[in-house]
Amino acid sequence: MGRDSLSLADQAYELLEARIVSLELVPGEIYSEAELSALIGVGRTPMREGLLRLAKEKLVEMIPRRGVGVTRIDLTRHVPLLETRKALDVLIATRAARRVTAAQKEWLSTSADAILEAAQRGDTDAFHAIDEALDALLGEACNNPFAVEAVAHLYAHCRRFWVHYGEHVDVLLLARQHAALMQAVAGGDESEAREAVEAIIDYQIEFTRLALDL
Repeated sequence: MGRDSLSLADQAYELLEARIVSLELVPGEIYSEAELSALIGVGRTPMREGLLRLAKEKLVEMIPRRGVGVTRIDLTRHVPLLETRKALDVLIATRAARRVTAAQKEWLSTSADAILEAAQRGDTDAFHAIDEALDALLGEACNNPFAVEAVAHLYAHCRRFWVHYGEHVDVLLLARQHAALMQAVAGGDESEAREAVEAIIDYQIEFTRLALDL
């Protein structure tokens, strides 16, 4: 959906989420609504609507008489988040493998090579762009808007986590795992799609546990 077709509240939500995920809005810091409104160039009323959505998704906390707190990255809560995401991602990926179109198969096949190339040259921006495009394609292909809506905000938590700990991540391993998922969905293989998703999330769970010692 283009930015012009979004309501001001939706725009505020997207702009604030992007700044939270990128760590421009620092975890644990408290900001005034006036600061946030000036930062994203959206009025206070639609911005507050966006903030209420982000608070529901536990990315911010509305603190009476103080402002808006950006939630900290809590490693002890990240593992249960990933366990929840795994169940939803498996559902999305297996249904996508069942319903994938010819055009989507072509994109998946091309992007499987592209994500590996991005990882090999150390281009994490390209890697994350392909990863986000993959999430969108699988969400479209699976034809299950309830699963897609349920998992959407979990992706934001995960992306913020990877921005924070990115220098310690084995990006090439993740690229291989994502390429395997793309190839499984493109091939219509639900069993391999399930295994690929489980491998991706299991690595992230293992890394999260290791990150407690970083």
